[in-house]
Amino acid sequence: MGRAAAALALAALLVGCGDDEVEATVRVLPVVAAGRVLALDFEDEIRASGDLRSPSHTTVSAELAGRVTEIRVDEGNEVVNHQIVLELDPERRRLELDAARARFEQATAQLAMEQSEAQRERTLSESKISSESRLVAAETKLRLAESSVAAVRAEVGVAKRALADASVAAPFDGWVAERHVQLGEFVQPGAELFELVTLDPLEAIFHVPEIDSSRVRVGQRVVITVAALPGRTFEGMLSFVSPIVDPATRSLRIKAEISNEEGVLRPGLFARSTLGVNRREGILMVPEESLIQRASGAVLFALDDDNRVSRVGVETGVTRDGLVEVIGPVAAGQRIVVRGHGGLVEGAAVEVPGEASAGAGSGT
Repeated sequence: MGRAAAALALAALLVGCGDDEVEATVRVLPVVAAGRVLALDFEDEIRASGDLRSPSHTTVSAELAGRVTEIRVDEGNEVVNHQIVLELDPERRRLELDAARARFEQATAQLAMEQSEAQRERTLSESKISSESRLVAAETKLRLAESSVAAVRAEVGVAKRALADASVAAPFDGWVAERHVQLGEFVQPGAELFELVTLDPLEAIFHVPEIDSSRVRVGQRVVITVAALPGRTFEGMLSFVSPIVDPATRSLRIKAEISNEEGVLRPGLFARSTLGVNRREGILMVPEESLIQRASGAVLFALDDDNRVSRVGVETGVTRDGLVEVIGPVAAGQRIVVRGHGGLVEGAAVEVPGEASAGAGSGT
């Protein structure tokens, strides 16, 4: 009985109302959230990820065999160019040099004696006092003495070089990253002694897609971030652009020089880079959620003064911070539907909370 009574009451109500009042009673407008097309200025950017590396990173090896007799600098220490890091028994090399110099003095004295003897034989030969064979023998001994002096002179040079190589020096300003030998250890030529790196500046090495290869050039500003230092950014300049695109990855290798005056960055850190390539002004942007993707492309719903919607096809561009660039028949400041556009059709009236519901009573 209750349902029947309610039905009769509803019928009586409808009979007592006009057509317009019936439509206003049963019609519910779609509720949407509105926004506006923004015009923003920004730098068109290329973003990439890569690694930080030291531009000078070398492993210093032994030039000669010897025992490590002194370690002057340990791991983690800073060194300057030509600073001695460790010694490979220089006293032994000094003694070898002294011996070579002594042999040189002997050879020099022998040469002087042979020169005198050869000159005496020449004089006697010219006077027909000495035979030709004695002169030939004297001159042969002279040449042998000259050769001996040259050979021992070379030995002195080798000994000097060995003495210099016994004191292993840093080839450039940097930091000792790792030491491979211990005090008292005997090493052979070519044995790794220590690793040396520079920390300021550092190189950031990235790869950008080939589609962006024409937009990068040496001298462009680069900003990097690293996970180890959240919230901080570091600036640098693009210092190298590869002349070729890698055919395997279809990407272009680039390097940036990053200042590290504070010494907080380290080679090997993973870095994200932002490379500004072009200053753009008045770019029309809308919230990502305001776009509907159709088979024919992206669509916006524009709002007129009566809160009726019209569908607008657009092309999309760059995306940044939840906003998307749109290209098409839209203008800065134009009202658009941001949320609630599911099921909307061309010309439909909508309700925008906080605004007058224009068109609510204008049904047909």
